[in-house]
Amino acid sequence: MQAAEMVRELSVEQLTHFYRQMVLIRLFEEKTNEMYHKGRVSGYCHLYIGEEAVAVGALNALRPDDYVIGAYRDHGHAIVKGCDPKHVMAELFGKATGVSRGKGGSMHMFNRDLRFFGGDGIVAGELPIAVGLAFAIEYQKGDQIVLCFFGDGAVNEGGFHEAMNWAALWNLPVIFLCENNLWGMGTPVAKASCAIELTERACCYCMRLDRVDGMDVLAVHDVVGRTVKYCRDTRKPTFIEATTQRFVGHSVTDAQGYRSKEEISKAREHDPISRLHKLLVEQGIKQPAELDEIDTEAASTVDEAVRFAESSPFPEPQELRTDLWDGAEKDWR
Repeated sequence: MQAAEMVRELSVEQLTHFYRQMVLIRLFEEKTNEMYHKGRVSGYCHLYIGEEAVAVGALNALRPDDYVIGAYRDHGHAIVKGCDPKHVMAELFGKATGVSRGKGGSMHMFNRDLRFFGGDGIVAGELPIAVGLAFAIEYQKGDQIVLCFFGDGAVNEGGFHEAMNWAALWNLPVIFLCENNLWGMGTPVAKASCAIELTERACCYCMRLDRVDGMDVLAVHDVVGRTVKYCRDTRKPTFIEATTQRFVGHSVTDAQGYRSKEEISKAREHDPISRLHKLLVEQGIKQPAELDEIDTEAASTVDEAVRFAESSPFPEPQELRTDLWDGAEKDWR
């Protein structure tokens, strides 16, 4: 489906919402980078700059009661799933008002009420958990699905193959969404995978496969939307590869010495935010001034998130002894 056709399939409110969310993620991540280098954020921190279209397009195709789990590049996923940017920033600051009460940090955003089962600091560690969530849904006879985000590096891990096989063998309603940003840390996909198109790595698991331009929010929303319907109706797993590019290093301390300036500059030519901005203006859906106003509002939201995080308290020492698994919690929902 062409861009103009996809635009006609969506309302002005939806298109505006997509743009607003992508801009909010971009500005949030840029501010996070700034705060990290000022010493306000510590630990590992991986930014989502350039990949915003995948989270926005995919998560807006779900129902609120569907389950989501991701990897360590998770700030954008948390925000789109419904986490308040103030609480996401507070988590980065290690504050008690954070989404994980300041104990998870950048890689472990978590909100049970929103059915966002977090980021995961272990490469491919989230895939078996996603399968477990899907099994629980089927056991409870629900009609929700699970959307599992992971990076291209995960396809070389045993957890990826175990999870794919298990989901296919037991017909579980999970969508495996690979955010292929072409680099596993500093190693290009071509030097780490025998197949450049990662859908080929999943073809032996007897599930529906798809590939989408992850720099196009409308294409992602279209493909994931159709996949969500298939997964919900059939209760079978699927695999989607979204080809995307991060504009920054693997983490905030990565200077990207392995990438040329020309490559990074070329990647920015496909900026998903600029693409949607241009489309909205060309189609007469929004005026540039209206989009500028959205940019300003998003910047204000991010600034407020920083003020909130700075004024929030750190967790009390006794928090070290809370949220430890003892087998007593039974209600997984």
